[in-house]
Amino acid sequence: MSITYADESTMTFHTYPEMQHHHEQLSTNSQWIRCGINSLKVVPLTSTSPLLSTPGSFASGVSDDAAKDTANHIQLALSICGQLYPLRDTAYKSLLDRAKISGTALNHLTKEELASILNMCLSKFRSEALVLIRDEKITAVHSGDRRDYSVLPIDSLLLSLTGKLDSRFSGGQFVDGFRSHAISSASWTLPANRDELLGTYSKMLTADGKKRMADRLMPGIRFVTSDTGVASAKVYALIMGTQYPMQIGSCVSVEHRRETTVANFDKALDQLFAQFTDSVQKLQNLMSIHLDYPVNTMTRICKKLSLPKKAALEAISMFEVTIGDEPATAHDVFLALQEVLFNLKTQGASESKLLSVEESLARALTLRWSDYDLAKAVSY
Repeated sequence: MSITYADESTMTFHTYPEMQHHHEQLSTNSQWIRCGINSLKVVPLTSTSPLLSTPGSFASGVSDDAAKDTANHIQLALSICGQLYPLRDTAYKSLLDRAKISGTALNHLTKEELASILNMCLSKFRSEALVLIRDEKITAVHSGDRRDYSVLPIDSLLLSLTGKLDSRFSGGQFVDGFRSHAISSASWTLPANRDELLGTYSKMLTADGKKRMADRLMPGIRFVTSDTGVASAKVYALIMGTQYPMQIGSCVSVEHRRETTVANFDKALDQLFAQFTDSVQKLQNLMSIHLDYPVNTMTRICKKLSLPKKAALEAISMFEVTIGDEPATAHDVFLALQEVLFNLKTQGASESKLLSVEESLARALTLRWSDYDLAKAVSY
């Protein structure tokens, strides 16, 4: 479904020019407005609200459908500079942050009670907010202090990344892109750098009897960012060709803080090749770590990484059927862990959830595996 006013809308891209053009249009049409936090006013917007039937209730450009969509989701509107906008679900947490309140008790309030409490709290602060208005709704309510939040336009980040790919990883091929109101991501393969980045690893896999797998592997990267507070600007090393792309190692990233600019992101990308090489080495090292109790090890690591229980148990069960009582290597378990992502995807998990779990799985490369290779059974 195309990106529109709807909170649950998503968009996929099959070519890089298509994704770049979309984000250029997004930057052009988005509004970033600084205003006093104490000038913000929250208004309930439920399905019975008279605002929905009163012409001119909302700012120019806000459609009836956009207002109704919010009435079916977060059920709040926000007045900024005398103009009322529906509040997107992505803006709710940042609004609570500006009001300096939190807690599960808020979920049990009526929308009228919640709006009243938010307004009382917001009125106490003289500092500024930085409000993002996009696709007919208020999409984020960041701190207005540039040290707390720095705008990094996604179209500019993409241009910086592709420029770096062209200069360092020639022949990078765009795979796909994704955008929701919360997050944007894109991935590329690096076929021209396959031997350079994966040559030794492929030979080790072949020697271990996994030639078919070795022949399929391809290095790649994934770019992830958000201007709604969900994620910093990140680039991850990937190994593609498996059932689900494997994220390996830590990411190259810059936070939307401390007056960060796109130039800082461009400079950070210089680390990408070195980190890619280091991450592949860590993956290779797993092949020399032998485990006596691989199923127990996998279960303990799933718990350690706080992986989603249902998807993790399915992956553990499949691995147990495959491996039986035989010993295995940490590399075998790491590959088996990737099944969690495939299970989540088939269960319809959101892109944000998949990316979060990918990041958690990559942490397995840094664990001391002997701490988890214990005979004692473990429940999940």
